[in-house]
Amino acid sequence: MRYLPLTDTDRADMLAKIGASSIDDLFVDVPAVAQLDGPIHDLPMHASEMAVERHMKSRAGKNLAAGDAPFFLGAGAYRHHVPASVDTVIQRGEFLTAYTPYQPEIAQGTLQMLFEFQTQVARLYGCAVANASLYDGSTACWEAVAMATRLTRRKRAVLSGALHPHYAQVVKTMAQFTGDDIADAQPAIQTEPDLEGLISRIDEETACVVVQYPDILGRISDLSKVAEAAHAKGALLVAVNTEPVALGAIKSPGELGADIVVGEGQSIGVGLQFGGPYLGLFAVRDPKHVRQMPGRLCGETTDAEGKRGFVLTLSTREQHIRREKATSNICTNSGLCALAFSVHMTLLGEKGIRELAAENHRLACLTADRLERVPGVTLLNNAFFNEFTVMLDGKPAREVVRDLADRGVLGGVSLGRLYPGVQALENALLVAVTETTTEEDIDRLATELHDVLAAAQAKEPAQ
Repeated sequence: MRYLPLTDTDRADMLAKIGASSIDDLFVDVPAVAQLDGPIHDLPMHASEMAVERHMKSRAGKNLAAGDAPFFLGAGAYRHHVPASVDTVIQRGEFLTAYTPYQPEIAQGTLQMLFEFQTQVARLYGCAVANASLYDGSTACWEAVAMATRLTRRKRAVLSGALHPHYAQVVKTMAQFTGDDIADAQPAIQTEPDLEGLISRIDEETACVVVQYPDILGRISDLSKVAEAAHAKGALLVAVNTEPVALGAIKSPGELGADIVVGEGQSIGVGLQFGGPYLGLFAVRDPKHVRQMPGRLCGETTDAEGKRGFVLTLSTREQHIRREKATSNICTNSGLCALAFSVHMTLLGEKGIRELAAENHRLACLTADRLERVPGVTLLNNAFFNEFTVMLDGKPAREVVRDLADRGVLGGVSLGRLYPGVQALENALLVAVTETTTEEDIDRLATELHDVLAAAQAKEPAQ
């Protein structure tokens, strides 16, 4: 049965057990002025289950779903094809039912998966050690800043202006409770990232510099320059990656000198899912920093009979050790999403991830070339992976996105929405392309964007 209601007898027995004569007695401590004296205004009365299902299905039918239209949205969440075999494997009993890895004798499936997952993330990021995952990319970014402040014993973090604004906001929100100084900035609207401006903000009090790779505008930075400048001041470089598929085509952050690499793993194995649950990735380049990592770390060992086995090796969090010694309050890992990531990555292999990345980049280049031929569209980027920024003439990008949606095209993310009030970004449109994009989708976007901008320009004289 889907729903087991209480009977009047059940309620009476429960009230009698706690010594209350009615349900109203449970609310005697709530001031009368705060209690409702009738139905909530404008809220309909209860309906049957079937009526609610019909209503919600009707409302859902008004959505324009990712698979029902040409789709070019990105900005930290990407639509990739997830093979059906991923869902089949993650539902196997040794993975799906083993919730907690505290007892290795009954959780070998979960522990081995997490061990393999850690290896995959470490190799992808060019690092020595990765943990068993965190909640999502934004909270992983904050955990990296917190870890850097512990390692350097400094309290200042310098954020690149081209860090995803949601990630920056999470960092600033959490820093309110730790007293850390967060030096953020706005993105510079230019072809190349402003690395010199970022480097000039690093001083002897800086614990870390946080740089997105590729950045929020889709640009690809030479992290080695920032790493060298940060290390010269005794600071650490934190690299943030929101599109792990990109690392099949460009150098890993660890290779370029990043000390801590974090990011979002949603692109591999995990669907868009209305924004979550997602998967935080976290790795360090230097093994000596392992004890300051947040979350869990699974390791390989041998049992009493000498057989290979897996255990929870390290978990420096408040559930396991004294609170004052905890590195974070991360209370779990994103186990199911990590499993999906690991299964998809295993199916791809190194060759597959490189081929997938190459196809993403090829389609993105086709899209950029096609959009550049649309009057009123200017490509900002010199270099990009599968996401780039275009500047639109004559109309704010937010309005263009809405007009495109009305025409059945999900045409990108308005940077004006991500940066409200920043006038320089009002006409900036972030376009993401993956292997799910067809050449017909690209032509459709270009055609509809041409018509939307032409209509806007035709109205200008009358205004």
